[in-house]
Amino acid sequence: MNDKLNTRDFLHIFDVVMSHGQLRSGVRELSGIQAWHDHDGYVCWLSFEDLTVTLLFHGKLSIEYEKEETLAAFQQHYKNLTVKAV
Repeated sequence: MNDKLNTRDFLHIFDVVMSHGQLRSGVRELSGIQAWHDHDGYVCWLSFEDLTVTLLFHGKLSIEYEKEETLAAFQQHYKNLTVKAV
C-alpha cells in the first residue's frame, strides 16, 4: 500500500470495524475508529479523532480532517487493524 488511502482501503477498514468492533449506540468502534451507515447502506461513515470519511454510493469519497497528524495516525491504525484482520 502506498501512503495515500483510496476508496477501496476505506471500504476495507469499514468492513473490519463493522465485523470486529464493539456496538455502542448504533455505531461500531474498534481501536478508536468508529463506523456506521444510513438505513439503506448507501452512505457509510468512518470517524477517528477529528477525521471523518464519508463513503457514498458509486465510490464517491469525502475526507475531512483538521490536522495532518490525524490522517497519519488513521493510516497507521489502518495498517495495524488490517494486518490483525487477515
